[in-house]
Amino acid sequence: MPWQECTTMSIRREFVLLAEQPQSNIRELCRRYEISPKTAYKWLHRYREQGDTGLEDQSRCPLQSPRRSSPELEQEVVRLHHQFPYWGARKLLWLLPDGIKRPHHSTIDAILRRHDCQVRYHTGEAQAPATRRFEHARPNELWQIDFKGNFHLSDRHSPRCHPLTVLDDHSRFALCLESCEGERLELVRPKLIQVFRRYGLPRRITADNGPPWGSNIEGGLSTLEVWLMRLGIEVSHSRPHHPQTQGKLERFHQTLKRELLHRTFSDLQHCQRVMDHWRSQYNQQRPHEALGQLPPISRYQPSVRSYPEQLPEIEYEPGDRVLKVSGTGQVRFEGKSRFVGGGLLGERVAIRPTKVDGVYDVIFIHKTIRQLDLRRRE
Repeated sequence: MPWQECTTMSIRREFVLLAEQPQSNIRELCRRYEISPKTAYKWLHRYREQGDTGLEDQSRCPLQSPRRSSPELEQEVVRLHHQFPYWGARKLLWLLPDGIKRPHHSTIDAILRRHDCQVRYHTGEAQAPATRRFEHARPNELWQIDFKGNFHLSDRHSPRCHPLTVLDDHSRFALCLESCEGERLELVRPKLIQVFRRYGLPRRITADNGPPWGSNIEGGLSTLEVWLMRLGIEVSHSRPHHPQTQGKLERFHQTLKRELLHRTFSDLQHCQRVMDHWRSQYNQQRPHEALGQLPPISRYQPSVRSYPEQLPEIEYEPGDRVLKVSGTGQVRFEGKSRFVGGGLLGERVAIRPTKVDGVYDVIFIHKTIRQLDLRRRE
């Protein structure tokens, strides 16, 4: 569908920044962003010549001159503070225009104090800096996914907003920030399809154990997990009561809460407009301390694995006995109905003998989901 007017600039900027990444496939990006190569190269040329100004529909005069006096520096710092009231001196320092020589961050702190500019924090939200960090070596090796709670909207007839978030582990690029009216599978899957169509498929996704991500049956698969596996995405789950497993997403949620979710929203559409603007700002402008004060988009590239509009067929080994799972999550094997998993409705599983006589593995794609022991009397 065409780019929405309210987000045209942010989407154009996201496109050109991704297209400028080394070894990017511009024509594939054109397909995902639904623009022609001619239009794409026009925006790339304008961006290289004029920067962000070149992405405007109408040209504007530059806001900065190549040389700045001390009063102009102060004016720029104050302007940035009013634009980004939740960002401290270290982040504002990296947003100064190239024409201004960057001072020490303590100078920025002093300017903010002189002009009574206080960085906004919530009481009791001070956070200790991370002492150990681990990240995957490349984008799309791991995505983290979850909901950031839920909250009321001012329109009493509107459902509660459940923000759906997806974050790339390597780059901290926010792939998804969507206002959902619930956390059901039928609401989540279309949102993920939008993400996959634009950014491609990750190698692995990690989520917690609650619905719709996990199954309440030990060793079982949820319907969402089955669908992701059909797409060739490995799914892993965090340990119960261990949110640090998804530490980067938890940290993103803290920033989201501090800078955005304390506001009042009228309805889901209003919430989504504000979220779209904030996500673009977070990805494209906000300096990230863990990334050397560069924004997440500086380290992100879309996946080379495109989303398939039709799920690929599952292939099993020649000696496997392949059975279709019924509506009750069962298969008919050796004269009896045997439960293999409710999330596998309509899917084909393989029954494979183990080294122990009478014991069989139940395989879905490449994962052993349970064992059938025919030696037990039921």
